[in-house]
Amino acid sequence: MAAIESGRRGRRTLVLDHAERPGKKILISGGGRSNFTNLHATPQNFLSNNPHFAKSALARFTPADMVALVERHKIPYHEKTLGQLFCDRSAHDLLNLLLKECAEANAAIRTHTQIQTVTHDGTHFHLATSTGPIRTKSLIVATGGLSIPKMGATGLGCQLAEQFGHPIIQTRPGLVPLTFAPNDLNQWSDLAGLSTEVIAQTLPTKRPRIPNPTFREKLLITHRGLSGPAVLQISSYWTPGDPLAFDLAPNQTVLPNLPRRDTAALAQSIRTILPTRLADRWTALNTPQSWTNASLAALEAELHAWPITPSGTEGYAKAEVTVGGVDTAKLDSTTMESKLVPNLYFIGEVVDVTGWLGGYNFQWAWASGAAAGRSA
Repeated sequence: MAAIESGRRGRRTLVLDHAERPGKKILISGGGRSNFTNLHATPQNFLSNNPHFAKSALARFTPADMVALVERHKIPYHEKTLGQLFCDRSAHDLLNLLLKECAEANAAIRTHTQIQTVTHDGTHFHLATSTGPIRTKSLIVATGGLSIPKMGATGLGCQLAEQFGHPIIQTRPGLVPLTFAPNDLNQWSDLAGLSTEVIAQTLPTKRPRIPNPTFREKLLITHRGLSGPAVLQISSYWTPGDPLAFDLAPNQTVLPNLPRRDTAALAQSIRTILPTRLADRWTALNTPQSWTNASLAALEAELHAWPITPSGTEGYAKAEVTVGGVDTAKLDSTTMESKLVPNLYFIGEVVDVTGWLGGYNFQWAWASGAAAGRSA
């Protein structure tokens, strides 16, 4: 996207990619159909040390702009849920759109190119690469984060940022499955494959500037822990060691209407909201010692705030994004240009801006890329 916008301005533009072909992560996104944007994308759908940083870029290249581009190329698409837009046929349609736009803007793409060193002489950047030296006035770093290393993800972007004096907000896996602590593993892992709708949230923390959102989506039990959209969403906001809470009965009151006050009636009631095996396990682990009103009220409360303290995450190998990255305090929010080194830009996932699951990270990629390409 940055190359397209730069090329349209008549700038001599070259994209360097160490992979054997461009757009590999695009092709695996959205189950191969590429969730290319979200109709409801706003700055509130992004996590950053500076929650205001993304506003300018997102306002100047909106989901409607991306939809217009897709429609201009006559790519069929559909809305799945919650504003998520997918290609009808294949993510190849989206990649071909970008390659065609690059070609029309005379932006060249060079693959199989490893970046070895980058230096700056005060006027130009000098890149030593596996395909020869390159001299350029402007350099846009669009290297992504550390997520999915098998697809070629590296830490190059943050390394370059640090080389030129940019602070880095500590990186960690985001939109990632969580792993059970040993006791929870013993209690729940044999129910792997079971799924139910929940509301997921972090429990209140005293840490400053950390949002406390809630996500109502599916939770999936795995052999090692928890996954599904609700868990992936909340994982980006989770701090190791802190508990999470899952409402297993969103907007429902379950227990005050028990026909009898016994285990069988309790299990039957829980089965109305949870898959049978999950309901029976939850009942077995939470049967009250007494059947007083207070005990039932406490049980109802726990049903709406099932506490789980994960032992960790499945790491970058399974993470969809990288949280953290280049500190936005040293970037211009309008152009994405470095405030420390003229004509140096950072865009996309390498920057400390992380979107929710559902097309938001692609929209940030398009918007931040367009902002840099219109300036570089």
